[in-house]
Amino acid sequence: LRFTPAATRIINLIQGDVGRPVGHIVSNLVGYNHLVEDVQTVLDTLIPQETDVQITEGKWYSMRILPYRTMDNVIEGVVITFVDITEKKQSLALLKQAHGQLRLVQVARDSKDAVVVHALDGSLMAWNPAAERLFGWTEAEALGKPLAEVYQVVSEEDEQPVENPASRVLREGAICALVNHTLLIARDGGRRPIADSGAPIRDDRGGIVGVVLVCRDQS
Repeated sequence: LRFTPAATRIINLIQGDVGRPVGHIVSNLVGYNHLVEDVQTVLDTLIPQETDVQITEGKWYSMRILPYRTMDNVIEGVVITFVDITEKKQSLALLKQAHGQLRLVQVARDSKDAVVVHALDGSLMAWNPAAERLFGWTEAEALGKPLAEVYQVVSEEDEQPVENPASRVLREGAICALVNHTLLIARDGGRRPIADSGAPIRDDRGGIVGVVLVCRDQS
């Protein structure tokens, strides 16, 4: 019957659409194609419906379908409203992401295996208590140092230098499985048998932004 100019950003409407069936109108809603059914349900039950919908450009809206009553309390149709909730959705997503990161941090803190994270430039970004015990460097001493300075591995057989998993992860762009029969050279010069593995850390677009290493003491 009628619409506001702002509605044209969500549903492809022009003035010539007035009088056309709603089912013939193309919307910009993503993954939502039962507007006609929901409108009919509200007309049949007179119970408002509310759902979150997203449009093709990425914005989110809270869509409400309510019975439209005249001054004489006669139902003449429905009113559909869209309230922009994009910021709310983004905030919730960030909170969820932060919660997940906090849980991962807690898992790393409690792990008996050394967990080490480094950036693409090789500088250390995370160092859990197990890493302190295994490598001999405190977290304060290790953070910011180049990985190669504190993470030196040799083979058990001839003590020749062995490539650490981080290099393989960056070269292959994939998880590097546990490597056995290697010795870690600790800060005090002692050799400790270890099994270590690595995995890439990716951003939202899939690019590698760092590497996480897990090192298990095999003593």
